[in-house]
Amino acid sequence: MRPIVETKRLTLKMLDGSMAESVLAYYVANKAFLQPWEPLRNDGFYTYETQVTSLTLDAQAMERGDMLRYWIFLKDGTGPIGSIALTNIIKGVFKSCFLGYKLSEKHGSKGYMTEAIEKIVEIAFQDLKLHRIEATIMPHNLRSIKAVVKVGFKEEGISEKYLKINDKWEDHCRFALINKAL
Repeated sequence: MRPIVETKRLTLKMLDGSMAESVLAYYVANKAFLQPWEPLRNDGFYTYETQVTSLTLDAQAMERGDMLRYWIFLKDGTGPIGSIALTNIIKGVFKSCFLGYKLSEKHGSKGYMTEAIEKIVEIAFQDLKLHRIEATIMPHNLRSIKAVVKVGFKEEGISEKYLKINDKWEDHCRFALINKAL
């Protein structure tokens, strides 16, 4: 898999534990903004050691082919400003995965996430030869919904109390994109 890919305005990079300080700075700077959209995080999450461990586990999962995570940087070197991932990659007759992403508050509504989603879809369909990408999004996360719809994802329905987000079971809209080339 390509460790670095580029879009018009972004550089997407696979990171290892050596970048834990930068990732920690991203999480600390965006703690309040990300809280409504993520699992409840205790103070231990916001440590250098936890981020080293997390990046190391990501690298191991990518080596196994179970996931693909890129951290998002602006081409001027600013970043990371977010991340985008394909998780639970399953091959065989399923050929599917889940899409997840996050972006810093100050970089939202500029089209960066749509650009990153377009690139990861290209990688999923062309490089990994996956058939289907699913994204689950809380109904009130309108910016996230707008980003996937813009790329062509279609809504498939609601999964009730699907994920425990910020210590509360939340409904999620299911969106999917099918690789029409397969």
